[in-house]
Amino acid sequence: MKNEQNNPARDAQQEAYPLTGLTNEQVDQQKQAGKQNLALKPLTRSISRICRDNMLTLFNLINVTIACFIVYTGSYKNLLFLGVALCNTGMGIFQEVRAKRQIDKLTILTNSKVKVIRNAKKIEIEQEELVLGDLMLLERGDQIPADGLVQQTAGLEVDESQLTGESDPVAKMTGELVMSGSFILSGQAFVETTAVGEDSFVSKLSLEAKQEKTAYSELLRSIKTIIKVLTFVIIPLGVILFIAQINQSGDLNASILGTAAAMIGMIPEGLVLLTTVALAVGVVNLAKHKVLVKTLPAIETLARVDVLCLDKTGTITSGNLHVTDVLPEDDHTEAELSEAVAAIVFTLNDNNSTSIALKNAFPERPDWQKVEAVPFSSARKWSGVTFMNRGSYVIGAPEFVFRDSLSEQKRQELHHYAEKGYRVLCLAKSQHSLPELKEMELIGLILIADELRKEAKDTFRYFKEQGVSIKIISGDNPVTVANVAMQAEIEHGHQYIDMSQVNEADDFSEIVQAYTVFGRVTPHQKKKLVQAYQKEGHTVAMTGDGVNDVLALKESNCSIAMAEGSDATRSVADFVLLNNNFDSMINVLKEGRRVINNIERVASLYLIKTIYSVVLTIIFTFVNNAYPFQPIQLSPISSLTVGIPSFFLALKPNYERIQGQFLKKVLQTAVPAAFCIVSYIIVIMLIGNIFGMSFAETSTMNVFLMGIVCFTALLTVAHPFDFKIKLMIGLLMSAFLCLFLFLGPIFSYTSLLNWGMAIVYIPLAVSVYPFFHSVRGVIMKFVK
Repeated sequence: MKNEQNNPARDAQQEAYPLTGLTNEQVDQQKQAGKQNLALKPLTRSISRICRDNMLTLFNLINVTIACFIVYTGSYKNLLFLGVALCNTGMGIFQEVRAKRQIDKLTILTNSKVKVIRNAKKIEIEQEELVLGDLMLLERGDQIPADGLVQQTAGLEVDESQLTGESDPVAKMTGELVMSGSFILSGQAFVETTAVGEDSFVSKLSLEAKQEKTAYSELLRSIKTIIKVLTFVIIPLGVILFIAQINQSGDLNASILGTAAAMIGMIPEGLVLLTTVALAVGVVNLAKHKVLVKTLPAIETLARVDVLCLDKTGTITSGNLHVTDVLPEDDHTEAELSEAVAAIVFTLNDNNSTSIALKNAFPERPDWQKVEAVPFSSARKWSGVTFMNRGSYVIGAPEFVFRDSLSEQKRQELHHYAEKGYRVLCLAKSQHSLPELKEMELIGLILIADELRKEAKDTFRYFKEQGVSIKIISGDNPVTVANVAMQAEIEHGHQYIDMSQVNEADDFSEIVQAYTVFGRVTPHQKKKLVQAYQKEGHTVAMTGDGVNDVLALKESNCSIAMAEGSDATRSVADFVLLNNNFDSMINVLKEGRRVINNIERVASLYLIKTIYSVVLTIIFTFVNNAYPFQPIQLSPISSLTVGIPSFFLALKPNYERIQGQFLKKVLQTAVPAAFCIVSYIIVIMLIGNIFGMSFAETSTMNVFLMGIVCFTALLTVAHPFDFKIKLMIGLLMSAFLCLFLFLGPIFSYTSLLNWGMAIVYIPLAVSVYPFFHSVRGVIMKFVK
């Protein structure tokens, strides 16, 4: 409704150059001919692809192959490991589909629509409803959804960096082409679509800004490295072990079961799934806080951020601007100033927050005839109109309108207002035509205020406590921005710099080290500031809601946009704050840290089995003994000590700062646990050979000791304990004992109530805790 009420400039254009657009009948004809625009590329995978990606994995293929060999032996109870694999796959599909539906539901809220003229009326339609020949009304901040020909324009400037790589704005005149994927930087235009659907650039370029930046995930990269190594290890080791076992024993079935147990042990089947599920749960949790997450790794990236770059408007302040004072110069009146400002803003009819505030303050539009108009742009910092028989009027930042011609007294006055937190605009007049600013006469000043967000202080205090430095990068006067930063209690908020005085050749690395507040920043400078922080070794997040933020958003490690911002910023952002509340960033940071810390916590549990399986495979390739256990014996232990507790621990609140070095942390627990398991198995094998124990007896003791070691590792990674964790571990230990006491025959365990076995496993069990921590202490010293 607001747009319908505040567009007299558009109405004037239609009267001067009547544009009716397509009729409903013409639209229907184009749709029937298939000349309809394609929908934007979806942000999520289809359900069929999610199912396929979770089911058709290398590890699942190995599991199925092993299962086929076990079926050949007729030992069907050893197929129990397939249940774990099926549950893992099913759980992964369920969580990802759940996250997809939540994201798709929220994405609908942020889908940008297209304003078109049909039947001589302006309407808004979905992008896929656009047809060939439609007349689009494009305004500042819009992303062009289809190729088109400019039919009429008012100072249209386009960012074609998606097409050309050049960030400089390109002016478009009537009769010139505009390409889909470009962004409107200033002005407005009526554009007739000339190419839609597969014939246009939109399907390739509308999300190209997001695609250009590959989300880096140390977590997923480390896990993929483990998988890549295991891919080249599992199959050849399995083949070698099978050949060795059958040559030593001649028992085909026993060799198959032993090899199957070894290969199943080497597969960290739940690790990738757990990571994906934990991130997917994070997406769902953030959706509840009205945060749209476009990529799973973005959660991790933000959790590692140590520099957060903000614009003042919409983050520190609410963005609800209002005019507080009108200060005409001595030779001019308030009525003259008010009339001229109203003529400019209603003629340009811009929709940014400043223009809306001016329209609200000066609601009466005078009947002045436009000759030439220059819309606002972030680079110019001013806008203006040449009126018939009245000269040219300009409104904008005084420092940019007058440059070096302001008196020292006037500069001090402007500085005084800026120190109080006001945004100061000047109205100036010239008898020369625009866009040149010559012989400008100051008519008066307009003071605009913005209110501090209620939650701003608490939010910035939290980020400071978490080791995240806040930097303010704004196009406003640096003194004004610094005043607001100090009101918000941002650390070093008084250290500001006017970037309009900085040359491109200046060292931005020195600048970012010395200042916290950057004012009068151009879009290109915002990008260079982000790059400078990255060169200093920082992980940088950037927030923005305007077209002038797009370059910096694309350059940052993690980008955040407000839902009420422009199409361009929402398109390039990793996160969209749907409630436009910056306080939501606390939830995002916490969720990312929870996921990363918990995955690091439980990943070692999965790799214990992988490490000891690889080592045992190598050992038993050369030792004339059967592999120490069968697949059925491992399945319940893996579930009780790894599978079940890891999924609970992965969801535990854990908001500590990220330290990095994922593999190092994981191996500090996994290696000593695997070493202990291998040591106990070798000891039991030697004792079993000396005293002639059966395979059932030695394998039962092997699994029992293995379970105790894994529970010791679980206790190590589960710190700190709360009641729920204590209850979970207590129940799991009870279930572990019940396995051996009551369910032994099902899982091929022999009774532990055997004195011959007890004198072996009891002393070994008592030694597990001190042995594990001794080995872990040595390894941690070695790693350091």
